[in-house]
Amino acid sequence: MSTEQQLREQQLTERVVASFDGTPDPRLKEVMQALTRHLHAFVREVRLTEAEWQRAIAFLTATGHLTDHRRQEFILLSDVFGVSMQTVTVNNEAYRDATEATVFGPFFVENSPEIPPGGDLAGDAPGQPCWVEGTVTDTDGEPVPGARIEVWEADDAGFYDVQYDDERTAARGHLFSGPDGSFRFWAIVPTPYPIPHDGPVGTLLEATGRSPLRASHLHFMVEAEGLRTLVTHIFVRGDELLDRDSVFGVRDSLIKDFEPQPPGTPAPDGRGLGDRPWTRVRFDIVLAPATSAPGGETR
Repeated sequence: MSTEQQLREQQLTERVVASFDGTPDPRLKEVMQALTRHLHAFVREVRLTEAEWQRAIAFLTATGHLTDHRRQEFILLSDVFGVSMQTVTVNNEAYRDATEATVFGPFFVENSPEIPPGGDLAGDAPGQPCWVEGTVTDTDGEPVPGARIEVWEADDAGFYDVQYDDERTAARGHLFSGPDGSFRFWAIVPTPYPIPHDGPVGTLLEATGRSPLRASHLHFMVEAEGLRTLVTHIFVRGDELLDRDSVFGVRDSLIKDFEPQPPGTPAPDGRGLGDRPWTRVRFDIVLAPATSAPGGETR
């Protein structure tokens, strides 16, 4: 490439960056100028062709057309590039022994049903019963009573309730930690499932030889006054997908023992399970203070 060509390209980048100099919001200015520099650097590095640019625009257009109130294809796109997980990592710096965060995912739904302590959030979702218990504490080890714990997961067929057309609500709900910070509920054993791959993101994964499968997991979002909101999962130890989760969401600290219980084993709450096998798992949640900031005390 000639020196003259390099200069022309660099001068264009500088002009576009300078066009944001008058942005009143300093943070917006910083973001837009950095984004411009990185986008231009990408185009120059790979020598993007006009045909490739047109295909990219068509891809993003198709992604937008598929996105609605039930499906967020742009979140999936962010997930498979690891951008979602990197954003989580940047915004949830390690603080003492606080539970690690991971990706939010596209299937959270507001206004989930409340279940009592020991209640069953599975509803009619197919799957093996799973008893989940634990405590919510702060990083000083003090119990956190009244923490709101949102839980959601895919069923045994690999689908979330919102992926069905019948407006069902299943395998999701919320509950509150008790006076001692404890919580307990019935769910179903998580199983691997593919992220939706019948759209542009699936086409991208297929073209690049990547699997759409996610490691088995159970979603949590935990909120309590004065503490950092936690969005996380727990994963099933032994799952062969742990090291190739399609959205890079697995953290070693979140891999838990889901202990199989033979048929006839008494349930912790006396629930009658007949001759059905079931599983139990413990997940103790530690919340960082809301004021914990980058540069604070780390693990």
